Amino acid sequence: MRLILVRHGETRWNRENRVVGHTGIALNKNGRKQVARLARALKDEKVSAIYSSPLRRARETAAAIARGHRLEVVTDDALKEVDAGELEGLTFEEVMERYGDFLQEWMKDNPSLRMPGGESMTELQERTWPAAERIVSKHPDGVVILVSHSLAILSIISRALGMRPSNFRRLRLSVASISVLDFGERGASLVLFNDTCHLEGGG
Repeated sequence: MRLILVRHGETRWNRENRVVGHTGIALNKNGRKQVARLARALKDEKVSAIYSSPLRRARETAAAIARGHRLEVVTDDALKEVDAGELEGLTFEEVMERYGDFLQEWMKDNPSLRMPGGESMTELQERTWPAAERIVSKHPDGVVILVSHSLAILSIISRALGMRPSNFRRLRLSVASISVLDFGERGASLVLFNDTCHLEGGG
């Protein structure tokens, strides 16, 4: 089966380089343009189902894609972004100023380190991966679109490829990007990563 992993379009907080976890922030004007292009890029895929995080930015992205396929979007709480706790809404500079000790530990790539009042990367992966497995099992021969968030998607990709949880934070995923995992008898293969070609040019 093929799992198409889509990161939501841009929000105001993405533009301002703020930490965005569980906040239900909407797409901004640019984000809405991005998801229109995403929808066009994916309209010819023979999609059997579309799953999404229930957070607003992901739901808006999934809804735009779903219109071209006449499918209902299935939301799953397990596909939410990491719970950023007290870091929610802060800029990198504000995190450095208020949570410098945490940031120093975070840079050491300890997957068990919890964000203050939030989740660790290990805890994130422990909820996203079982959700991905359920989707793969339910659609063994289909093409499924999964709309989620940067760290949530990276946690799925890294687990599918057998990467250590401490490594996936080193990967970067752009807003409105497309990545693709193919699942077969020999496991998962990453056949596309962080593709944003559909965002280039006019239209």
